[in-house]
Amino acid sequence: MQIDKTNTTFEQLTTPMLIVGVPKTRKNWQAFTETFGEQVEQWIKAGDISTAQKKLTKVPFMHSIARVLFVGLDDAKALTEKTLRESFGLVGKALREANVETFTLWVDSFVTESITADDVAYLAGEGITLGHFAVKHYKTTENVVAPVLKQASFVTTAAIDEIAAAFEAGSIYGDATNQARDLINLPPNILTATELANYAEKLAEKYGFEVEILDKAALEELGMGGILGVNRGSVEEPRLITLKYQATETFEDVIGLVGKGVTYDTGGYSLKPRDGMVGMKGDMGGAAAVLGAMQIVGETRPNQNVVAVIGATDNMISGTAIKPDDVLTTYSGKTVEVLNTDAEGRLVLADALTYAKQQGANYLFDIATLTGGVIVALGMDKTGALTNNEDFFEDFMLSTGETDEFVWRLPLTESDKKRIRKSPIADLNNSPGRDGHMIFAGGFVGEFAEDTPWIHLDIAGTSDAEADHDLGPKGGTGAMVRTLASFIERKGAEK
Repeated sequence: MQIDKTNTTFEQLTTPMLIVGVPKTRKNWQAFTETFGEQVEQWIKAGDISTAQKKLTKVPFMHSIARVLFVGLDDAKALTEKTLRESFGLVGKALREANVETFTLWVDSFVTESITADDVAYLAGEGITLGHFAVKHYKTTENVVAPVLKQASFVTTAAIDEIAAAFEAGSIYGDATNQARDLINLPPNILTATELANYAEKLAEKYGFEVEILDKAALEELGMGGILGVNRGSVEEPRLITLKYQATETFEDVIGLVGKGVTYDTGGYSLKPRDGMVGMKGDMGGAAAVLGAMQIVGETRPNQNVVAVIGATDNMISGTAIKPDDVLTTYSGKTVEVLNTDAEGRLVLADALTYAKQQGANYLFDIATLTGGVIVALGMDKTGALTNNEDFFEDFMLSTGETDEFVWRLPLTESDKKRIRKSPIADLNNSPGRDGHMIFAGGFVGEFAEDTPWIHLDIAGTSDAEADHDLGPKGGTGAMVRTLASFIERKGAEK
């Protein structure tokens, strides 16, 4: 999307759509009413234009403004950044429905005592981009060209260069999240482990990342028994994908992002029921989140070293597939008794996490659609977390506050660890029980982080939306893309 950095006035304005915030009490409207008269105020008083929060009113207008989209803000003092972002998400939906490619934002009409003009521009860039997203389809009966946003311009009394930069930053975050959504929504016969690796290579080429793709033969040579075990039932080869972004002269103080890239999960011989298998194309949501975050890193170039590692495979059934009672030897050398072949993501992450440490990661995130247990515990709208480092987690939570992605930490006790380590024939078992399922799954992954500061993020609930929502449609959400990128960017700025 092109961003017009030329400030303009209402008298000079020509646009297919002007976006205007309408709070209950309007203090900044003098310039607007001086140009267009008091008619709008009369419409508001009559209820023809609503000031209710997140209520949109589209009005055919006059002069060189084809339409005005009024966005209800209710009490401006109570307006939060979360609500404003969601309001802009609805604006993005409205622009798409109206097939509007060019629009103008009256920035000052959204400013409050606590939300600055720069904040408004950033949230608009992010929210409109997210809301405008639509799921790609394969229908042969439709030939309508998907609408795109081509240009944004602004009416504001603030510094136009700063407003344009803030809007662009927000749209970068929104676009990367949308790219992750696209990956999650791809059918599994299209998005194989090989194709996921190809996508990562293209990302690396675009942004100058160092890239390494390990194929099955290389994984066998390294002894990555976790990912190879999960892959044993498949005709599709696995891939271990590594991207490195080096911001400083020496590759130190490195944040590691480790993503689960299970491109389809049948459950293996611990077979999922029919209804539980539908939607398992999204079991690579963690990989999508990592790639989305790396896209933002590539665009913003933070002063922070990052390594991203993704273990990619599907989990299928055949005569060669792993079975309950098998014992696998992971890349770390630790052995695992397989009690449940549907507890496969943790096996993939075990090898990927160990590899990320070898590649220099000093801080580790693993991001995965790991368990139904997190949904039972927290619902569909909350990401579950575990950690082995209090300070690291508290620092991370500052970023969740910036992006309004809800994360809730669960406990990982010594008793939990003992159950994970309980096996008569191996170092670990991959499924201690259904009770505390999310904790046992994430805690298993934590065994491979060892003393490295580590945060586990279970996005099984938040990675996929069951219905349309303010910031997008049903389907992949791109959960944690923005928060991970925000954390990386903030850590770089602190140096």
